[in-house]
Amino acid sequence: MASGNLTHLTEFILRGVSDRPDLQMPLFFVFLVIYGLTVAGNLGIITLTSVDSQLQTPMYFFLRHLAIINLGDSTVIAPKMLVNFLVSKKTISYYGCAAQLGGFLVFIVGEIFMLAAMAYDRYVAICNPLLYMVVVSPQICLLLVSLTYLYSLTTALTVSCCVFSVSYCSSNVINHFYCDTVPLLALSCSDTYIPETAVFTSAGTNLFFSMIIVLTSYFHIVLAILRIHSSEGRRKAFSTCASHMMAVTVFYGTILFMYLQPRTNHSLDTDKMASVFYTLVIPMLNPLIYSLRNKDVKDAFKRFLKSPCQSFKLM
Repeated sequence: MASGNLTHLTEFILRGVSDRPDLQMPLFFVFLVIYGLTVAGNLGIITLTSVDSQLQTPMYFFLRHLAIINLGDSTVIAPKMLVNFLVSKKTISYYGCAAQLGGFLVFIVGEIFMLAAMAYDRYVAICNPLLYMVVVSPQICLLLVSLTYLYSLTTALTVSCCVFSVSYCSSNVINHFYCDTVPLLALSCSDTYIPETAVFTSAGTNLFFSMIIVLTSYFHIVLAILRIHSSEGRRKAFSTCASHMMAVTVFYGTILFMYLQPRTNHSLDTDKMASVFYTLVIPMLNPLIYSLRNKDVKDAFKRFLKSPCQSFKLM
């Protein structure tokens, strides 16, 4: 439906990871494997932390919800991306694009603050072990997770509405493999100052506050570990937060790499590569990080393999 030189778009075209026809099938199989490992790994973490009686602690409660978020984030992106590797016309409907953007924002903001909640949990476990079950009680855990999801949903709705409040004209080719804020706003033919301000303010504020929580928690954790006299005690204390430290470093490193680039060197292709990492690769890596380096999870997996029926009866 035309109005002057404006057109109400009914669909967008996603350019994908690469335009090269010869790379479509190899990339399809690469990302199919990544998504398959992501689903298997995160469902495994969700199952084990739900059914194993020895994993019913605040740390594994937060880990379960991180796995739910990782699974949701990759599922919002990967299936459509995989289909587009196999078809010549890589389209997504206008409302499908809005839904994908909203879903992506819910889970990415959720991951930012779930990692912050997990850092706080590790801080209490190492710095105040005697008060751990009081300070991080089941009620507090449920409150933190509920607030994370509520805030993520509110942020996603607000930012999505801002992005889709602008006018989109005849150009409908998104230089990305999913509907993201920056490439969508780049297509607009109306003033994007307000939505761009909303997007970057939201992203900056979320990163700032979550990183303050993470850095403050780890500053106190490091001080507490240095005060432990025995090397065995230091090793044990460090091992309780090593997996989370690795996950945080990979996630925030990727996000900061993308957002702190100089504007002159900034390109949508660079964003695309960083996006592959934090929407698809990190959700695959997190279950590996938390299982391969975690004796409790490995022991729970062995118990589950020995007696899966008995494990489900414990629920």
